Amino acid sequence: RSYRHDYDRIYGDDGAAPGPAHFRGPPGPYNYFDPWWHPFYRRGDLHTLQSVTKSVTSVLVGIALARGEFPGLDTPVLESFDAAGVANVDDRKRRMSIRHLLTMTTGLSWNEDLPYADPGNTAVALEASCDWVRFTMDRPMAREPGTAFQYNSGAPQLLAHIFWKATGRDLEEYARQHLFAPLGIERWYWKRTPSGLVDATGGLYLQPRDLAKITYLLLRDGVWEGKSIVPSDWVRASLAPGGEVSGRGEGVSYGYLWWLYPYGEDRVGLAWGGSGFGGQRPIVLPEYDLIVVFTGWNVLPDQPALTPQAAIGRIRGAVLDPRAVGSGQNSADR
Repeated sequence: RSYRHDYDRIYGDDGAAPGPAHFRGPPGPYNYFDPWWHPFYRRGDLHTLQSVTKSVTSVLVGIALARGEFPGLDTPVLESFDAAGVANVDDRKRRMSIRHLLTMTTGLSWNEDLPYADPGNTAVALEASCDWVRFTMDRPMAREPGTAFQYNSGAPQLLAHIFWKATGRDLEEYARQHLFAPLGIERWYWKRTPSGLVDATGGLYLQPRDLAKITYLLLRDGVWEGKSIVPSDWVRASLAPGGEVSGRGEGVSYGYLWWLYPYGEDRVGLAWGGSGFGGQRPIVLPEYDLIVVFTGWNVLPDQPALTPQAAIGRIRGAVLDPRAVGSGQNSADR
């Protein structure tokens, strides 16, 4: 089911006034109130995925790694840079590896826990910069890599840089050949950063059913129509729970750019999925052999938001008791 909204009217006032959500000025792909770009690409049917793009990037890293075209996960990130041109290099930054980018345990000084309308959010400064890779790589270190989770939208952008350096190919082109084409995904749009590199942190637009194909691929251990597209060991590693992530719900953890959500009595069930700004949520419940995809664009502070835990609860309720479907739920937040 889909619901059409008049985004020109809803976001007109916010889009006209300068602010952190469109620091480059209207219009443009990084003005999140511009209805030509958000939530649908040029008012079509390709919907912004925002940070679910990170999860798709993880899939591509796994494919390239299996093909011998991407460095091992314990490779230092600095090996893909001229260290002399990187700011704030110390022993901790030298120890930061590709694995730390995938698990958001870089150790870099980064604060993305603030609302995205807050100019103090580091991701806002990232998108305001002309070179996202340099901005991220030049950040000072706050702690030893691998010791603590800190959500960092710059980490996937470093992966995009490493991908290009390692393969000599554009991440989007690689996706077309090794992921989209095998799954029959024929239409997409992928935004670029100001420097021209693919926006690996939030730039991909897909139809919801095509996003469901990617999550279904992982549910099937990387196999599509009898052919292995993503190695099964990469799928398992990507969806293995790491340390608990504070502030995201009880027991929530993180894999390789995928979120993991415990549920049920004693929280023994484990769902997994992506999470994107505004309400992008592909969620998989392996116990039920079930995939659901939510797309939304609730980006104002006073708008309702569907948490993954609430979504999982409603889905399980509908599966266990179909009579619960449509029983007085508020359509504003489903």
